[in-house]
Amino acid sequence: MRRIATLIALALAATAAAAACGSDELEARDLTLPEAVGQMLLFGFPGTDLEPAVADLLDEVGPAGLIVYDYDVRSGGTQPRNIVSPDQLAALTASLQEHSDIGLLIAVDAEGGLVNRLKQKYGFPVVVPSAAEMGAADAAETSKTAAALADELRAAGINWNLAPVVDVNVYPDSPAIGALGRAFSADPAEVAAHAGAFADAMRAESVVPTLKHFPGHGSAVGDTHLGVTDVTDSFVRDVELAPYRMLFEQGYAGAVMTNHVVNRSLDPTALPATLSAAVVTDLLRNELGFDGVVISDDMGMGAIVEEFTLEHAAVRAITAGVDVVLLANQIHEDEAERVLRVRDAILAAVESGEIPEERIYESAQRVLELKRQYGLLD
Repeated sequence: MRRIATLIALALAATAAAAACGSDELEARDLTLPEAVGQMLLFGFPGTDLEPAVADLLDEVGPAGLIVYDYDVRSGGTQPRNIVSPDQLAALTASLQEHSDIGLLIAVDAEGGLVNRLKQKYGFPVVVPSAAEMGAADAAETSKTAAALADELRAAGINWNLAPVVDVNVYPDSPAIGALGRAFSADPAEVAAHAGAFADAMRAESVVPTLKHFPGHGSAVGDTHLGVTDVTDSFVRDVELAPYRMLFEQGYAGAVMTNHVVNRSLDPTALPATLSAAVVTDLLRNELGFDGVVISDDMGMGAIVEEFTLEHAAVRAITAGVDVVLLANQIHEDEAERVLRVRDAILAAVESGEIPEERIYESAQRVLELKRQYGLLD
């Protein structure tokens, strides 16, 4: 652990590397190891403005970015999490960017329907129907709706949308997808058409889109938010992977989010997809050819925490091929401590040889390339 402390101390003195080369020219190998690990973390935080504790955590970790929410789970909604109004959110995101040496990815879930943090009740004017409603109309209409949403996101300082959902509506009563109207269609070609239109509209406004939830959640009879969900017997491989194949062939340039389902037909060891090299590396990267940023779903979900410690899960996700570990931090009081524990666990895994150092820099480089592509290193 003394080596980890030394590495962290070096990171605090290493900001000259970025200054020397200019942020637009920044490469992963210009970063110290702790700085590179920081570029693999995306986490939630409390507050509707930049609080000192959050500023300190930004200084300590130097993350890839942050995720904002409207509803505060821990207080039961009696106080806001991060979003009160358009002006307040724009001021918050601007202060976060101003405080960071490397441009931040600031993420939100803005799918439409029930899953959209930028609600009209806070003063955001754009109405975004559910994916099911958009999927019932023409993809051109989805494009118009998504374009208006993307403009609203950019005005608020949001540059990463954790959408669109490309789960195929295999099981319409799936509690996390079909029952909530989060799938565009039961036809994979229609899913790809609408998701592609949605993603293109995001990209046109320099908002990173995210295809989710790989390799497919649309057939699940359970909800990974609540616990282990096994789709081995319900997963329809050719159907559920089809939208990804189509969109990758069309040159999709965004991120992909993994889910936490267990699928023994893809990984006989029964690891959740996020922690499975068979799913992330063998299937997504090698078979489907995706070489962009892969982000995990929230590592605090029941499907993970029921079976693994947070630190172990984060290390397993990285060894599986995940680039960015998402910590929503919505239900724990020790939010900063959780982030630091994960950061230190990753550094310890590098020190022990469990994670090759090159694996860290590979992911950090992908994150920096995504930031450069979307203008965050200018």
